[in-house]
Amino acid sequence: MEVVPYKNTTKGKKEQVAEMFNNISRKYDFLNHFLSLGIDVYWRKKAIGMLSKSKPGRILDIATGTGDFALMALRLHPKEVIGIDISDGMLEVGKEKILKKGLEHVIRLEKGDSENIHFEDNSFDASIVAFGVRNFENLEKGLKEIHRVLRPGAMFIVLEFSKPRIFPFKQIYAFYFKYILPKIGNSISKDTAAYSYLPESVRAFPDGNEFIEKLKEAGFKNTTWKPLTFGISSIYTGQK
Repeated sequence: MEVVPYKNTTKGKKEQVAEMFNNISRKYDFLNHFLSLGIDVYWRKKAIGMLSKSKPGRILDIATGTGDFALMALRLHPKEVIGIDISDGMLEVGKEKILKKGLEHVIRLEKGDSENIHFEDNSFDASIVAFGVRNFENLEKGLKEIHRVLRPGAMFIVLEFSKPRIFPFKQIYAFYFKYILPKIGNSISKDTAAYSYLPESVRAFPDGNEFIEKLKEAGFKNTTWKPLTFGISSIYTGQK
């Protein structure tokens, strides 16, 4: 069964996800850091660090949101970072941040669909995505599209929530994710569905070895999976 943010609508998942992120865009960054106790910054640094050896010149940030991962990618000193997202609200916040930092010459954010990427084959030296793949309406199609736009040998880095498997952290995390996080997130964001959808989407996501198999099916090789912080999140890598 497909997990969607809003239950009482006939809209598809893609439309619902865009609507949800439009609704919470102004609170998104604050809630990200607050609800993760700031650990999300460390996770992003760790993920970007895995690209340091390849020194990519042109990077595509999928589901860029407010541009945090794109900004973190500047540690690699690329010539260009392009971020795409389906949410106008998130892109607006991201563009404001980039303009404020005077980085519009190196980072470009634009509307784009991960399952229908508007770039030619073999266009990028690397692609990254943080907490976005579980929101794809068609995961397999999205991964194949990302593979298509990468140059041969290019790396794909995925940072995504996963399910802890170690006792007692598994139980503590499950309680926090199911009962505490949605109450705080929904009350601050004023969207009663957004932070209930988050744990539901994580539970439904094929994490770990299942996701590695998805990457392989999409054409990626040399795949790896690295759990972070007791398995709360994971970094996955693949190469075209």
